Amino acid sequence: MRRWPLLSILALAGLGALRGQTTTAPQHPPQPAPAAEQHAASSPAVTLHDLSTRLEELVNRIHPAVVQIYSTGYVTADDSESGNAAALLSKQRSTGSGIIVSPDGFIVTNAHVVKGARRIQVRLSSIRRSPTGRGTVIEPEPKLLEARLVGSDRDMDVAVIKINRADLPHVTLGDSDAVRQGELVVAFGNPMGLEGSVSMGIVSSTSRALHPDDMLAYIQTDAPINPGNSGGPLIDSQGRVIGINTFILTQSGGSEGLGFAIPSNIVQTVYTQLRKEGHVHRGRIGISVQTITPAIAEGLKLSQDWGVLVSDVLPQGPADQAGIKVGDIVLTVNRRDMRNARQLEAYIFRSPMREKVTLGILRGDQELKVDVAVIDTVDDPQRFADMVTPENNLVSKLGILVIAIDKNLAAMLPELRNPYGLVVAAGSTSDLESGAQLQPGDIIYSLNNTMMTSVDALRNGLDGLKSGSPAVLQVERQGHLTYVPIEIE
Repeated sequence: MRRWPLLSILALAGLGALRGQTTTAPQHPPQPAPAAEQHAASSPAVTLHDLSTRLEELVNRIHPAVVQIYSTGYVTADDSESGNAAALLSKQRSTGSGIIVSPDGFIVTNAHVVKGARRIQVRLSSIRRSPTGRGTVIEPEPKLLEARLVGSDRDMDVAVIKINRADLPHVTLGDSDAVRQGELVVAFGNPMGLEGSVSMGIVSSTSRALHPDDMLAYIQTDAPINPGNSGGPLIDSQGRVIGINTFILTQSGGSEGLGFAIPSNIVQTVYTQLRKEGHVHRGRIGISVQTITPAIAEGLKLSQDWGVLVSDVLPQGPADQAGIKVGDIVLTVNRRDMRNARQLEAYIFRSPMREKVTLGILRGDQELKVDVAVIDTVDDPQRFADMVTPENNLVSKLGILVIAIDKNLAAMLPELRNPYGLVVAAGSTSDLESGAQLQPGDIIYSLNNTMMTSVDALRNGLDGLKSGSPAVLQVERQGHLTYVPIEIE
């Protein structure tokens, strides 16, 4: 199926050549050709060789900026699948791709490629002259380079890593809003560990949300993508990065022409914040929204069967303070039309913190303009699982892994009651998941009124208690202090 575009071009080129060779006089007086045919006749024919040459030039330009990533670390085990209720973390090795976006070694990839990584290594490609003396050869460097994780955003599945090299070949992120359906694209990566692979296809959809109200809509492509392509770039015909390849939908386990890439504009937003601050500010205004469907419109007797419906308003949040109400229909944000919930959430997410956005609201038959402040979303507490190891952070008597708060960790947390404490990063017991005891993101301040400032302090404090002795932790959870009694066995 992928040969058809090339064969079509070849057929058109051949037809043009045949027309040029015709010397027989026409049987009928010539008629004026339509404008489109006149334009085609005046344009130079594109041959298959021309297309091949241009693709080769494109690949040679982008390939040196594509890297292979090796990640070794721990991931939180899924107790329901492993059947082992005591498992905290499992060791994992993975490989993927990345793209160099600055000459000093910043690399963009998928968050799932480096999830839980304790060691990240990168293989670069080097350029050398061909043995024949004509052209160049691009081949992988034998030595792996150590990389560090700059930051990761699980929700957007984007991560930034850094290697200590200078004057590197690199690419810039393009404008994914300019992508058009049917465009020719090229996917780079290391599928199944095969370094430096390239595949070609078209843009199948410019905005594909897997679920109607998902905040992130992907670029869909039929360019073959397989495991190992994750994190590699999707390039348009001009050599611009329009997306980062991230996953496929498949029933066979291989590529079925359903590949998805994170749009470059989302990648740019996340990259900029991760490089500058190490974490992402995700804007919110304190509302939950849904895309209006004909069924919702009919049942609620709305005046229109499309758009964005406010389904919930956070008490005392920015939207509540601005006067937004449940049942309002959001027509515009900063004069931009909002046709679905995903579009609105994506716009708010990318809005600057502590600034205001203007919502155009339809309430009944009345149109209103409301200014609402954008505030930061509290980060996912599960992100701390990427920062711990069983050897250094396990508190076995509680079945949890914790991290001592320092200056760097404090910058990733909302404002806390105390400048010290231990963050609960992961755990395995059912009590931990149900919330009956400790939860990821909890901050432990004390054990039986004794301040806890290190992992060893908590371990030693628990070891000093006899079986059956009372053990009460003071914990900050979602901004509130609470006491959590623990049974020591």
